[in-house]
Amino acid sequence: MFTIDTSKPVMVTGATGYVAGWIVKGLLEAGATVHAPVRNPDDAAKVKHLTEIAEASSGTLKLFAADLLAEGSYAEAMDGCATVFHTASPFNINVKDPQKDLIEPAVKGTENILEQANKTPSVERVVLTSSCAAIYGDTIDCANAPSGRLDESVWNTSSSINHNAYSYSKTLAEKAAWKIAEAQSQWKLVVINPSLVIGPALQDRPTSESFNILRQMGDGSMKTGAPKWGIGVVDVRDLAQAHLAAGFLPQANGRNIISAHETTLFDMSQELRDTFGADYPIPTRPIPKWLAWLIGPMVGDGVTRKAVERNVNVPFRADNSKALKELGLSYRPLRTSMEEMFQQMIDSGQLRKV
Repeated sequence: MFTIDTSKPVMVTGATGYVAGWIVKGLLEAGATVHAPVRNPDDAAKVKHLTEIAEASSGTLKLFAADLLAEGSYAEAMDGCATVFHTASPFNINVKDPQKDLIEPAVKGTENILEQANKTPSVERVVLTSSCAAIYGDTIDCANAPSGRLDESVWNTSSSINHNAYSYSKTLAEKAAWKIAEAQSQWKLVVINPSLVIGPALQDRPTSESFNILRQMGDGSMKTGAPKWGIGVVDVRDLAQAHLAAGFLPQANGRNIISAHETTLFDMSQELRDTFGADYPIPTRPIPKWLAWLIGPMVGDGVTRKAVERNVNVPFRADNSKALKELGLSYRPLRTSMEEMFQQMIDSGQLRKV
């Protein structure tokens, strides 16, 4: 266990986001003062879930206007903070311009935050939300890792702007972070590398790609079958706990793989069948790899034939022992995360009986 230091404010970038919301909730419930830089603090609907959490908690929420790509934009919000959580980064697979929509926000945003930390004497620790995508690009990369499992020593070398651009953006952003961190001695960098994040959101209509994946499992898009696309997953609430541990445990250090389950998209869908299968077209069988290869390009920009070849029917394997031991984590069952996320999507009108 660990104690959240409430003596100084804590800054959380991307505070209205899927993962950040749960981090903010944990901080506020512990009694911390949270500085939340957002694009428009006056957009009451966008920050409603955060203000409601603050009103029910012993902590204090302070909103600031900031632009991820504007240099110096976070100076006011970071002033006086000892701990900074940088979670803001786009997660969208289907984009028109990867350089503009993924790489520039991820890299430039990270550089802006860490360079501001260099200018803010109060900052002692920065926790960066990176991704397992900075460790591997395709599931087949797992086989080339030490002992056939990804660990924190591995870097993604298979992605590019033309193949897995999102993964490429996360790799470049994390490398930029380590470069800045290693050139100074004022603050400590701890990096969180989650696999696919699932579980309920605090806002009504989150925009994370995870919800698009789950929606397809229940709206008929995968009625003919779901691919056995090897993947790791973690519940958003467990991931938030990992962030808090990384922010306040003295021994937290380096990169940390946060991944609870080694599974596939098809196997994830099967966790929904008992509870929802009678009312929603949950996939009943895996789609053959040859068929996934054939129709993949029609599904979306990220489902290329190369991606199908390197990910479908290929097992995801990652060593999560470092974070389990050093951050004191425990993980929810996969079924709990899937069912609660699916139910929330039903309740909010994002899924309807077919």
